[in-house]
Amino acid sequence: MALALPAFESLNVGFAATAPKADPRRLLCIGNHLGFWPEGFFPKTNGREFTLSKTLAPLQAYRQDFTVFSHLDHDAKGGHGAVHSFLTGVKKEESAGFPEKNISIDQVAAEHVGSATRYPSITAGLAEGTDMCWNRAGVRIPPVNNPARLFDALFVEASAGAKVAERERLSHRASVLDALRESAKHLGGNLDAADRSKLDQYLTSVRDVERRLQMSEAWLGRPKPKSPINAITDAERLQIEEMPLFLDLMALALQTDSTRVATFEVPLQFHTTDLNVGGYHGLSHHSKQEGLLTQLQIVEKYLITQFAHLLGKLKEAGLLDSTLVVIGSGMGNGSTHSNRNLPVILAGGGLQHQGHVVCPAEERKRIQLSNLWLSSLQWFGVERERFGRSTGTFSPMKIG
Repeated sequence: MALALPAFESLNVGFAATAPKADPRRLLCIGNHLGFWPEGFFPKTNGREFTLSKTLAPLQAYRQDFTVFSHLDHDAKGGHGAVHSFLTGVKKEESAGFPEKNISIDQVAAEHVGSATRYPSITAGLAEGTDMCWNRAGVRIPPVNNPARLFDALFVEASAGAKVAERERLSHRASVLDALRESAKHLGGNLDAADRSKLDQYLTSVRDVERRLQMSEAWLGRPKPKSPINAITDAERLQIEEMPLFLDLMALALQTDSTRVATFEVPLQFHTTDLNVGGYHGLSHHSKQEGLLTQLQIVEKYLITQFAHLLGKLKEAGLLDSTLVVIGSGMGNGSTHSNRNLPVILAGGGLQHQGHVVCPAEERKRIQLSNLWLSSLQWFGVERERFGRSTGTFSPMKIG
């Protein structure tokens, strides 16, 4: 059995390569805690000529620019407690045996970018987010949930006094890290294997902090780009109508090369008053009640509409072919709390998109979503052979 899959330039087996592009690669991931109602999300037909589902209808203008995947997941269980593994492939509680813990793909990509941009990555979201982003030490990276704060980080110059204070803070933190690193070095000889492993993880965290401090110092004196939009000051509303504003800021962050890696998180609790429907989390527990399902699809269609708006912004800026855009969830069915058959869309990236790719549903033939993440990282330029629970790259040679 073989499937026609999107073409990743970094792979030679099973993918049609395209000419390399001069533009730097970018990655933007959107995660929705409650997923999407499967019956409304997944198309009924496969291939490039697939018929868009009701939920995906807002993407009609971009149907050549994305691929929908069916039957991909991480073999994770736990309902809400497993959603955080969407971009990692590994639950936090099961990460002890993995060299990189439960690091998420955005942070792997951010490490690859290094100091090439002001911010190695930008993590944003509504309210408290979905616990989607994790560093290699297994520490969660909380999202910025204030659009004014994000705007300031991107476009507002700090005062001269604030820059001096920031340099002093960076210098003080660096000296503290030097002392910690020296103490840890002397301690290592007195530890058993298990404790040495813990110490190695600790030192990895220290090195990560050092790297970020160095990048902060390098960019502190460089001017920020001018904002193409009016300043954002009203940041108190944490409602669903803020989503277009956040996504516009994410697109501008990529357009100004302030970052090349960005994530956006949609939590299980946020207001939907402008849509005139009930609470989102409550609607996800619809138990197939027609009235609740109708309202849930209004919310889900709104989310996909905003995703389509983002694709339009990137395309208008000439960035879509150099930006891999992901939207999906670690929740496959919010009503049953299932973490199987996760809703996943991969867009942009200059790939030869295949419409709807239906992967094997049989247990012994199932493909790990981590395989797709591994191929995505290779597309980004990261040289690695494993990610999370991957069994290989996302290639037809692995299917059958």
